[in-house]
Amino acid sequence: MASATSSTVTGARAIAPGPVHSPPVRRAVDPCPSRSSLALEQSAALPSTSTPCFRAVVRALWRAIHTGSTRGAVYAFFPLRAYEQVKAIGDPRDDYTGRLLADYLLDLRAAHEVLGPSAHAARLVHAIVPAGYVHWVPPGACYNRIGYYEVPNSRLVYRAGGQVRSLGIASMIAWRGTWYVVHLGAVTRTGEDGVVDDPSDGPGTPEPSLTC
Repeated sequence: MASATSSTVTGARAIAPGPVHSPPVRRAVDPCPSRSSLALEQSAALPSTSTPCFRAVVRALWRAIHTGSTRGAVYAFFPLRAYEQVKAIGDPRDDYTGRLLADYLLDLRAAHEVLGPSAHAARLVHAIVPAGYVHWVPPGACYNRIGYYEVPNSRLVYRAGGQVRSLGIASMIAWRGTWYVVHLGAVTRTGEDGVVDDPSDGPGTPEPSLTC
């Protein structure tokens, strides 16, 4: 008699397991083709605010402001390789990392502080890009080798603590039809601290300003 802890299988045939196939890994598709074409020349395509790319840029910017973490925030910032093509200065890479990007990261942290204690509950409503202020900056202006579209004082509108509030994006410039942040808090500054552009109750009002 078999013990209570044993079992008997009659008429069973052992089958060797076949190879295990893992499901295919789907790579995330970057919605911003302009980032994969940085070696190409600038285009005169008018930037759009209705593309998946622009929405991805806004989400990356808001995520950094909302969380206070600058990880991933560079996605919303004007790309280095594009800046190296645009600027007719001695060392555009050094200017980019030592001034532009450094100021951007400071401004992101300052914007997070403006959200206050209810930052975790703040929710983005939409971005306002004033189409009437969009203009072409020609080669030769602002130490540029090539031209680009620029728009000053766009706004991020969000809801926090039951109230609608907003803050500005001092300047965005375009590369091959896509808007990117180049100055978040201010185009020019006098100190070394982060700057928040016109934090307001309500959606705020975009204002015209100088390009550089």
